[in-house]
Amino acid sequence: MHDYFDARFLERLRNLRILARRVARGGRRAEQRSLDLGSGIEFHDHRQYSPRDEFRAIDWNVYRRLGKVFVRLFEEQEDLPLYLLPDVSASMFVEDVPRARAGLRCALALAAISMNQHDRVAVFPCADGLLAPLRPVTGKNRLLDVASFLARLEPGGETDLRKALRAFSCLGLRPGLVALISDFFDPAGGEALAAALGRLRHRLLLVQLVRASDESPPFSGEVRFVDAESGDARDVTVDRAALLRYGAAYAAFQRALTACARSRGAPLLRLDVEQDEVAQLAALFESRKYLA
Repeated sequence: MHDYFDARFLERLRNLRILARRVARGGRRAEQRSLDLGSGIEFHDHRQYSPRDEFRAIDWNVYRRLGKVFVRLFEEQEDLPLYLLPDVSASMFVEDVPRARAGLRCALALAAISMNQHDRVAVFPCADGLLAPLRPVTGKNRLLDVASFLARLEPGGETDLRKALRAFSCLGLRPGLVALISDFFDPAGGEALAAALGRLRHRLLLVQLVRASDESPPFSGEVRFVDAESGDARDVTVDRAALLRYGAAYAAFQRALTACARSRGAPLLRLDVEQDEVAQLAALFESRKYLA
């Protein structure tokens, strides 16, 4: 197993239980309920019989007591498919603590939460498009299958979330919850990402992988920046004015991502890649501070 998923991490996932009702609108509901007739899981109520109802749903005990025809209503649990879209573009694997580490650990944690509630989980890695997926699995005993799949993922090409999302939206999958896990540093920009997300017919959860240096980069003087994916290099003089311009651009980027999440009614989780992922997820869900 990849060292991202050591024994201690896997053991902590067993204790990570997030109740469905703690996830606000637009987020994950581990146990969806719908009213149906027949032999459901749990009795809910009665209502008067109508011609479209099934004859077997009639409660004859009520008829004998009241002389009126009522049918039994039951609550049936329905699973909510979880589609994990971790960003595995090349830039996610650079830096001393690569963002891919936190992203893949977050993906496995979300899978553990979902599979604990008997939901189906599928993984669609994305880089410059969709990569080979892990088809839906379910059941607590299949979590190691998800971990093994995630552990085998290697750096992909350049970041193109728009292309990946467009390909995903064409798959015609059963409606569920899409968890897109990325730093969202896409050359196409925020508007293109928002347009691509707008075409998804699924519920949405955005997980942004951040670190303190994103907002306040520790550079000064003459610096050569090299794009981790394209290899393009640029020499820049990093002075106070440059840092102010960068700070304004980064703040605008964050506002655009927040606005994108709000426009879809989607939770936005910001995970510090240099801190404990499980603790952050538990605290975020418990406090609901993940809401954009």
